[in-house]
Amino acid sequence: MTFLFNSDAKRGAVFAQAFAEELPDLAFSMDPASIDPDEVRYLITWAVPDDLARYHNLEILFSIGAGVDQFNADIVPDRVKIVRMVEDGIVRMMQEYVTLSVLALHRGLPSYLAQQRAGEWRAMPQRQAQERRVAVLGLGILGTAVLERLKPFGFPLSGWSRSPRTFEGVECHHGDAGLQAMLPATDILICLLPLTAETTGFLNAELFSTLPAGAMLVHAGRGPQLDAAALLEALDAGLMAGAVIDVTDPEPLPPDHPFWRHPKIMLTPHIASVTQPETAARAVIDNIRRHRAGLDPIGLIDRKRGY
Repeated sequence: MTFLFNSDAKRGAVFAQAFAEELPDLAFSMDPASIDPDEVRYLITWAVPDDLARYHNLEILFSIGAGVDQFNADIVPDRVKIVRMVEDGIVRMMQEYVTLSVLALHRGLPSYLAQQRAGEWRAMPQRQAQERRVAVLGLGILGTAVLERLKPFGFPLSGWSRSPRTFEGVECHHGDAGLQAMLPATDILICLLPLTAETTGFLNAELFSTLPAGAMLVHAGRGPQLDAAALLEALDAGLMAGAVIDVTDPEPLPPDHPFWRHPKIMLTPHIASVTQPETAARAVIDNIRRHRAGLDPIGLIDRKRGY
């Protein structure tokens, strides 16, 4: 029985040491050519290998990232469980990034950076946190963790998901009706949705027009969810006041893309949350133990929903 690690060697070395200490009965390999494919029960990767069919006894396909939208699930047999990465490092980094972004927008940092470049010294009026309504799209592990981290600042908090959720201290909405109720009462909108057919193009002109004038966006979901032209139009027309963008379509952005130089946009290169090998190895080991005990792994994907 073998665990196959299909990623970079530096992270693989961390995984190998953890597996040797915690699961010594499970063979660990980073070289597909050196092992019997019929021995592979677990495989971790970023993209589904083209030769996945050779692993006849594969039981779990782990994503080394927080999402699985990069997977071609059509070539993954139904018997194989698909599991996304849920580990403390990813959660903590996303909390840090979104908190940084919300506070930057709340305190007008994009405008002050533009003033700095122009050599202008001018204070702007500042709203208090209790007057700034913050909402999260996506109430999964990352969304709820972000909301928990934002609570101490005193922002009125809301969250939206496809199906009903409850979360203490957060006004929760669901479905189309819930979205239409939440958006007009949102000053800073945070997108942490998974990428599915339903969420592609989700952040569009219609959604932006439903937000109150001067609303702002933090986008740390997936690039194809954002209609870039619609966002630029809303910013240029003054309907929206600013945005922090971490994910784009394509990645990387071409050098002539307007996002690079727009005065109301703070742009980062998909670094909001990055898998940390030490905590990721522990999460995968714990999931293998759960699987052996007959329990579902943490992060198990619902094939029908795509997340």
